[in-house]
Amino acid sequence: MEEKKFDLNSIIGFVLIFGILIWIMYQNQPSDKEIAAEKAKKELVAKQEAQAKADKTKTAVLPVVAATPGDTVQLAQLQKTLGGFAYSATLPSAKEGFTTIENEKIKLKIANKGGFIVEATLKGFERFEKDSKKLVELIKDNNSNLNIQLQTTDNRTLNSKDLYFEPTLTKNGEDQILTMRLKAGANEFLEYKYVLKPNDYLIGFDVRSQGLNKVLNSSKPLDLVWDLKSYRNEKSIAIEKRYAQLEYEYGDEKYSSVSDGVGKEDTPEKVSYVAFKQHFFAAILATDKPFEKSKLQSDALVKDEKIDTTFVKQFKATVPLAFSNGELDYKMSLYFGPADYKVLKSYDKNFEKIIPLGWGIFGWINKLIFIPLFGFLSSTIGLSLGIAIIIFTIIIKLAMSPITYKSFLSQAKMKVLRPEITELGEKFKKDPMKKQQETMKLYNKAGVNPMAGCIPALIQLPFMYASFQFFPAAFELRQKSFLWADDLSSFDAVVKLPFHIPLYGDHISLFPILAAIAIFFYMKMTSGDQQMAAPQQEGMPDMAKMMKIMIYVSPLMMLIFFNSYGAGLSLYNFISNLITIGIMYVIKNYIVDSDKIHAQIQENKLKEPKKQSKFQQRLQEVMEQQEAAKAQKKNK
Repeated sequence: MEEKKFDLNSIIGFVLIFGILIWIMYQNQPSDKEIAAEKAKKELVAKQEAQAKADKTKTAVLPVVAATPGDTVQLAQLQKTLGGFAYSATLPSAKEGFTTIENEKIKLKIANKGGFIVEATLKGFERFEKDSKKLVELIKDNNSNLNIQLQTTDNRTLNSKDLYFEPTLTKNGEDQILTMRLKAGANEFLEYKYVLKPNDYLIGFDVRSQGLNKVLNSSKPLDLVWDLKSYRNEKSIAIEKRYAQLEYEYGDEKYSSVSDGVGKEDTPEKVSYVAFKQHFFAAILATDKPFEKSKLQSDALVKDEKIDTTFVKQFKATVPLAFSNGELDYKMSLYFGPADYKVLKSYDKNFEKIIPLGWGIFGWINKLIFIPLFGFLSSTIGLSLGIAIIIFTIIIKLAMSPITYKSFLSQAKMKVLRPEITELGEKFKKDPMKKQQETMKLYNKAGVNPMAGCIPALIQLPFMYASFQFFPAAFELRQKSFLWADDLSSFDAVVKLPFHIPLYGDHISLFPILAAIAIFFYMKMTSGDQQMAAPQQEGMPDMAKMMKIMIYVSPLMMLIFFNSYGAGLSLYNFISNLITIGIMYVIKNYIVDSDKIHAQIQENKLKEPKKQSKFQQRLQEVMEQQEAAKAQKKNK
């Protein structure tokens, strides 16, 4: 009767604490005027910082104005500022102009000024918008630059992004080839060559020079600087911020990522590709000839999730372009497309490493089991993604059911032995050492391993962790609806709160609530057997009390931390716990027979005791050492 009272008081306590937290957050939420003032303040600071930065980096290069044909005075003036590249300003292309190339998947817009991509639009995907649907635009409105700092033989420093390139669009079969040439003469130029194949996200991008050995200083490499300010494309800006990362491959297929922070940078050697990864999309620069030493930087732009809602991260990569025989010659490629494991892997360039599937065994479970199985269910069978998650969960749990059975069987054996263990505890109450020794003898004689119930649980842990990595990275879930969830890759809010609760958020998601209820009943169902199976040991924590606390803490933690995660992950955990409850019910009531287990244990006792395993021997030695140390301390 007292135990029920304790449970009721605990529940009431949790409810009261949660209610007080909500009330405090509501009372202390900023007003609309305060939010607007803070936004205006941040915009002013950002504008001032941008202006200061622009003033600091301003160069002596004059604006490039096209020379009038035959105007030798103007050409001479341009040569004072542009040196050998003054010729580029005499061409008809020395004006604001653009060339567009596109295929079934992507549309690119390349500017004459700078010769780089100023718009990259993905045709098959829409970004998250409250009021309208827009295609995902990885590059737009000057959020990205690609520049080569040109060091000339007459000691000038010019930026390619400020100079005009001459475009030439041709075709080779179905491939579109756009050459952009920054000319120092009729046959002297720096060239960017873009090659766009049909139905492809990967663009060939070659950088070479011709006849510039007398124009450019080739004694040291030139810096190619590529930066991108990533747009928000997903519903949850917090989750997008978490998964947006600058990733790179270097050395002998080693892989790493850059930590966020102004002033922080990685300087890896032999870099084969740099990836500006968002949650579900990526922009990647890859090279056939690795960059010798690079400078890579990443900075989070979301300081306040209510105000900073346009951009997520600022990425920057500075890579060296080395000369060969006085000229540049780099064969590279650019990828603008989905961060989809299967798509990235199809290019055989290790691009799939940018998908966070977990390290070690967790990554292998995702690569060898979760991705193939879920891919089969979602595409081959053609199911709704929600139904595919449910079937996927059923298959995984049924495959793990033998392990669940062994775990429960071990608990059942321990439960049968509990009266005898309790009796030993009373008999050797004053001699803990003897109690432990006799308990171990009983286990050995009965053929019961007290750790057998833990091993199956440990085997299941990698699968559980793998699911935490798999579902947030599963591109297939993006903008796919199921029941009340309009996007399985994001939270399934059913109630919008007028305030923000720390750790929880400003909304209530339903799938996490269902998952929390399921795990509550699962723990309630199994806690009794675990407490009866594992008697209190001398000097050890009271597991019964710990289990009572965990019955309420675990669902509460799931409720809080899963509220802002993708609905697909919460749905998986809800179905997983429901199936586990069903499997445990069947095992407990129809498979495991306590009378048979008791009879088997009694039969084992009549046999010659098995030799202790090394683990059991080591465990007994540890317990003996602890008791000896305790006795020595007591005698002092």
